[in-house]
Formats: sequence, structure tokens, C-alpha cells
Amino acid sequence: MKRYFTLLCLALLMPAMSASAGKIVTSSLTSKILGAEVKYNVYLPENYSADRHYPAVYLLHGLYDSYTAWAEKGNMKIVVDELIGTGEACEMVIIMPNAGGKDVKNIWNGYFNMPGWSYEDFFFQEFIPAVEKQYNCGGCKGSRAVMGLSMGGGGSTVYAQRHPDMFSSCYAMSAWLDNKAQEVSTGSTEKDCFYYLSNAVREHSALDFLDNADEATLEKLRTVAWFVDCGDDDFLFDMNIAFHQKMRDRGVHSELRVRNGVHNWEYWHLALRWSLPFATRNFSK
Repeated sequence: MKRYFTLLCLALLMPAMSASAGKIVTSSLTSKILGAEVKYNVYLPENYSADRHYPAVYLLHGLYDSYTAWAEKGNMKIVVDELIGTGEACEMVIIMPNAGGKDVKNIWNGYFNMPGWSYEDFFFQEFIPAVEKQYNCGGCKGSRAVMGLSMGGGGSTVYAQRHPDMFSSCYAMSAWLDNKAQEVSTGSTEKDCFYYLSNAVREHSALDFLDNADEATLEKLRTVAWFVDCGDDDFLFDMNIAFHQKMRDRGVHSELRVRNGVHNWEYWHLALRWSLPFATRNFSK
């Protein structure tokens, strides 16, 4: 009986014993384009070595949150450690940049260029080159993926649409893809930071992009692996389904996952378990 109990304990401990043990570090970058210091978190796999090259995943947060959200609310380290430990995801560097905060009226939120806040220029001209050099990761389309939730899901999608030469895959979770009908609104018409964000999301509509894309653009989109993941009771559900339908109509393959759920961290925590193996499968071997 004692031997049986010992074996049972060992069996229960096996998943924990086989799990990876990465770490999250916080850093910052002084941006000339934004005229600001931008903080970011980076997940580094166990036994990370600057002498070894790693694929890079850009993991974007949503509205009202910041670069700490995926670590503090999404418990991303637990998920990544488990996936790497079981071999479902490869060892990778995961970068979580800051693009917002709780006070959406007075703090810049969003991943697009806006009057006085050229975040997309910062992201591609300053951030990606600096962080990939520092952590010896990414470097090319085949070693780079982008994903995110809500505002970050829309940002990920539009980044991959506008820069298909930069990413091997894009995984959009409950994505805010347009704001034509003011799906996200504070109810204010004041020209504050949120006003410009709302306009930027509308002007960078991922849905309009597909409607207006010519065949050459569509061919470039086909070089990216796409995945749309949205809960059946999410208030952005119809928008995500419309995007997937437009992708299919234009001949751009996209995976679709609809699970029971709403616009919350419970849903995104599980989505992360799908997204990192998806990115792994689509990195260049």
C-alpha cells in the first residue's frame, strides 16, 4: 500500500516535474518617435542563452490594460512553461509591449498611428529592431508571430495585414477589428485620447482592408497563417465572424475557433494554450 501511494504521488508530480521554468523580465525603451519611455515585459524560456537564437512572439494586451496584463491577469508564464515543458510549444521569447493604461481618456491606448502618437511607426521602426537585437530573437518573418486580445487582437490583425512580410502567423483573440458602429465607446464626444483611438480603429478597419485588397495584397496575406478565436457570447462576436467570412470569400485561409465564453480573462487564458502551439507550427523549421 505504501509503495502504491508513493507511485501515485510520483505520477501526480510528473507534469510539474516536466514543466519548463522560464522567467519574465521587465525592460524599457526610450522612443524618439513617441517622445516617451515605453515599458515592456519579456518571457525568457528556461536556460535562455544570448548565444542561441529564438523565435519571437509579440503578445499584445487590450484596452484599459498595460504590458503587465498578460503576466498578472492572464497568468501567461504558467501556460507557457507547461506548453514548452510538454513540447506543445517550442522555446521562444515572448514580448509584451505597453500600449495603454486604465485612464483611456488621458493616456494613449492603441497600436496605430494617431495625431501626436505614432505607435505603429514606433513598433516597427524602433521597438522590433531593438528588442530582437537585445534578446537574439525573431529577425525574419519565419521566426516571428503576433497575437493579442481585444484591442491587441485587432492590432495584431492589422499589423499582419499591413506588414505580411514580418509575421509567419497571427492569432486574434476576441479582436476589436473595427469601430464603425462604435462597438467600444465611452459615450463621450470630447476629443481626448480615447476619441483618437476610436477613430484610429475605424480608420484601420481590418474588415475594410479585406474589402479593398487587390489580388497582389491578398496573395501576400496568404503567406501568413491566420487564426480567429472568439467566444460565442462575446460582444465582438459578429465582427470576428464577419472577418473570418470575408477572409474565406477573398480566398485567404483562416482557422476559426468559437468556444463558450465572453470577453474575459478566463477565455483568453485558454486561448493562449491554443495560440502558442499554433505559432510554433508555423515558424520556419
